[in-house]
Amino acid sequence: MNALYLYSLWVRAWHWINALLFLVLILSGASMHFSGVTWLLAFETARPVHNIAGILLTIGWIVFVVGNLVTANGRFYRIHWRGWLTRMTEQSWYYAVGIFRNAPHPFHPSESEKFNELQKLTYLGVMYALMPLLIVSGWAFLLVPYLPETLFGIGSVWVVAMTHLTVAYLLVLFLLTHLYIITTGTTLFSNHRAMITGWHREDV
Repeated sequence: MNALYLYSLWVRAWHWINALLFLVLILSGASMHFSGVTWLLAFETARPVHNIAGILLTIGWIVFVVGNLVTANGRFYRIHWRGWLTRMTEQSWYYAVGIFRNAPHPFHPSESEKFNELQKLTYLGVMYALMPLLIVSGWAFLLVPYLPETLFGIGSVWVVAMTHLTVAYLLVLFLLTHLYIITTGTTLFSNHRAMITGWHREDV
């Protein structure tokens, strides 16, 4: 059994706080979008909860970005282009086919590489593209009185709303995929345990 300390305390704390905030945002956002559904939060409750959670999520995202700039954790998100296409093909085949045939995993974490290429690409897209869009569109909602009447010839509120909603749906899809992928470790809960203890363990 190999054991590597891959998840520092600040990364684990950020991860779980971010996860909690995201769940609160899903519940409160759905409560506002489907206002009137009895088993969801009342609109008057959901709105301030959503706004506060969104502000905290913004702070958390800034902590994540700055943390990756000033600590060694940022190295795990760097793309290494030599052999990248081959590694991407192997990893994609594994998730699409190999995992259902009990094929060996083509990637094993190390002290220099925490994520496989598909994970890296996904996390970069989520944290450096979708999250900024979600945050900017969320703040635009808070600052609606200061927006121009139109953006790109369309009502600005509609543009902001559709951007926020579309990105939110994409992030929910990522969350569901993430929840599935974490069950594909050495055991059902080994990846989950790693994000609690910081130690990644897998059979040699």
